[in-house]
Amino acid sequence: MTDGSERTRVRRHPERGVYDRPAIDAILDEAIFCHVGFVADGQPFVIPAIHARKEDVLFLHGSPASRMLRELGSSVEICVTATLLDGVVLARSVYNHSLNYRSVVVFGRARAVEEREEKLRALTAIVEHVLPGRSRDARAPSDQELAGTSVLALGLEEASAKMRTGPPKDFDADLDLPVWAGVIPLRVAAGAPETEERVPAEITVPSYASAYARRRGA
Repeated sequence: MTDGSERTRVRRHPERGVYDRPAIDAILDEAIFCHVGFVADGQPFVIPAIHARKEDVLFLHGSPASRMLRELGSSVEICVTATLLDGVVLARSVYNHSLNYRSVVVFGRARAVEEREEKLRALTAIVEHVLPGRSRDARAPSDQELAGTSVLALGLEEASAKMRTGPPKDFDADLDLPVWAGVIPLRVAAGAPETEERVPAEITVPSYASAYARRRGA
């Protein structure tokens, strides 16, 4: 574990900063999507994107027509964030209300993935990130579809995590107030799959859809 780089070091509540890669990887792997921040022509943008981590690389998926993909493919500086919300923290005072969460920030310069086989591996990783097992069933992209899809790769050399866990942290002077305090846990929960009306009756819902659940990370 390190204290992170100058950009990734957690300054507000530094005790919540986490810099070891297994914890960072676990959050990125559990989060379904991320947000990508960048500046284009002096204007800041923050865009949601689907991502997937493969070892030391974070892949980002999008359309070639996307402003984000056009800008980021030219290797501009970006900031990627992913956040998991774990609970609402209710304290005895409004001041000490909070959220339990796990988040990751990654800084760096993304590169456009152009080589066909690498792009195919990246897109498979993105599908598997959202729904493990799906890439075995769904048709692989055609060459035309590959050309119509952009993928960026971002190294994870400059990344950190920040987490808050546990109960509210009330001031001692507030502990005797007649106010309920505690945590409301939050989780991503999947509903029952809804079969598209043109699917033949003999094709059953696959187990990865009927039993879908996000794996819990760090």
